[in-house]
Amino acid sequence: MALPHRRLGGSALRVSAVGLGCMSLSGVYGAADDAASEALIRHAIDQGVDHFDSSDMYGWGHNERVLGRALKGRRDQVVLATKFGQTQREGGPNGVDGSPAHVAAACEASLTRLGVEVIDLYYQHRVDPAVPIEETVGAMARLVAQGKVRALGLSEARPETIRRAHAVHPIAAVQTEYSLLYRAEAEETRATTRALGISYVAYAPLGRGLLTGTLRTPGDIDGRRAAHPRFQGENFLHNRALVAQMEALAAARGCTPAQIALAWVLAQGEDVVAIPGTRRADRLDENLGALGVALSQADLAALDTAIPKGAVAGTRYPAGGMAGVYL
Repeated sequence: MALPHRRLGGSALRVSAVGLGCMSLSGVYGAADDAASEALIRHAIDQGVDHFDSSDMYGWGHNERVLGRALKGRRDQVVLATKFGQTQREGGPNGVDGSPAHVAAACEASLTRLGVEVIDLYYQHRVDPAVPIEETVGAMARLVAQGKVRALGLSEARPETIRRAHAVHPIAAVQTEYSLLYRAEAEETRATTRALGISYVAYAPLGRGLLTGTLRTPGDIDGRRAAHPRFQGENFLHNRALVAQMEALAAARGCTPAQIALAWVLAQGEDVVAIPGTRRADRLDENLGALGVALSQADLAALDTAIPKGAVAGTRYPAGGMAGVYL
């Protein structure tokens, strides 16, 4: 199946406008079965999806191994993205390491787990405030020169950091949470990426499930979501009421809530691509249906009215996680 494609920044990479974020294949939102995950990835390729996003932090290597097995014999059909920079601390919050030595070692480990010779798009997952971004990106640029990486990306970087990084080596993509529920800082970042010719990769474009309409009561909240303030107490009830208005607009357009939410993200510009995550083939197919939803200016205005910028209650991560983003 041929899906619409968009170019990643100034790189030679082109990806399906809707890709697959693979984090949930490592048990973040409930148990995942490896065989089913590998089948899902192959199903996605059959449907025309060619943008797969992983990280060495997802299951601390597990996710890359699953993805690597699923891509055997089909590596040339996909754009493979993974990330480095977070470090495991037993019994405590994740650490972060942007040192040149860690950049090199992390890349070698990811190549081995993925079973590939080159990573198409390599991101710094979290900015290390203790290491100048110029040093980190300089080390990433050496990976490009060595033929181990094709293009570079940053995740959860603030505009000033992006500009400094891009001055060292072209950044093809910046990845940040972006959806109808999270817009203010994301759109500030997008103004910078657009000015620099960098693509914007929207993760959690469905609000970690909240924009799908399937999380309707506090009893539906489980796994990692339960720790996120947006899903807690009065915050959840407030946010659920916002989503209900979006659901009415989706029904009027003859599409699902997930499809209208994804269509809104993609309507923000040709420089934006989305990587919703799922463990289920039917959900993946539903998400791809968003590519057939053309929103008019009136539709976009109605969605902006239903879920205004800044209207969501609660932060997108707990306090500890918020301290590590937008740096």
